[in-house]
Amino acid sequence: MIQGYKIAVVMPAYNAEATLEKTYNDIPKQYVDEIILVDDYSQDKTVELAKKLGIKHIIRLNKNSGYGANQKTCYQYALNLGADIIIMLHPDYQYPPQLIPAMVHLITSGLYKVVFASRILGKQALQGGMPIYKYIANRLLTFIQNIIMNQKMSEYHTGYRAYHREVLEKINFFANSDDFVFDNQIAAQILYAGYVIGEISCPTRYFPQASSINFIRSVKYGFGVLWTSLQYRLQKWKLAKFKIFETKQKPNNRG
Repeated sequence: MIQGYKIAVVMPAYNAEATLEKTYNDIPKQYVDEIILVDDYSQDKTVELAKKLGIKHIIRLNKNSGYGANQKTCYQYALNLGADIIIMLHPDYQYPPQLIPAMVHLITSGLYKVVFASRILGKQALQGGMPIYKYIANRLLTFIQNIIMNQKMSEYHTGYRAYHREVLEKINFFANSDDFVFDNQIAAQILYAGYVIGEISCPTRYFPQASSINFIRSVKYGFGVLWTSLQYRLQKWKLAKFKIFETKQKPNNRG
């Protein structure tokens, strides 16, 4: 807990029973005011475990709606609670919760309004078990995106992110996909809105229980990433307009 800031950790969950407790226990609670878990209609006992752990805010979607749809619910719920800083932390224990204080500090210090935890900075991705095809795809897509979008990000594809509420109130994240490309679309929206994304090095942890999309869905995601980058460039050049780059019509309410 940091004076003057309400900090919320949101966890988009799907079949996270095996890893939720480890993730929750490693969250530095002294820096966090609210923990929110949104369950995407899991088929295991994720919700029951969350209740047992004492997580106060648990939302279970009434059908499997997709990773992007889950995040939409996460962010809107956190905004409605009045959170000033919102950290997305996957409950699959792939990302270390111990980085939360550093990510929060980069925002509370006024240096950035958005922080991504990069698995590529520090050369730890392959050592941490990232499959080689995912590593190559990550590097290739990031290289292409940096050229098209005129940026210098180390990676766009991390699922560990911290946002100032101002950013989420400004961008139209509800216009994004309900699938995995949501992550890339929201990054493009943030950059289009003129924000600089800070990055911090993050150890990588791949293991059987960690969530991961299969090869076919990875290919679909890759094409979605390229299309998002092209949309960004076309709108920057004023050659086209896309809904994802529209600002929200009205502000969110605080709780």
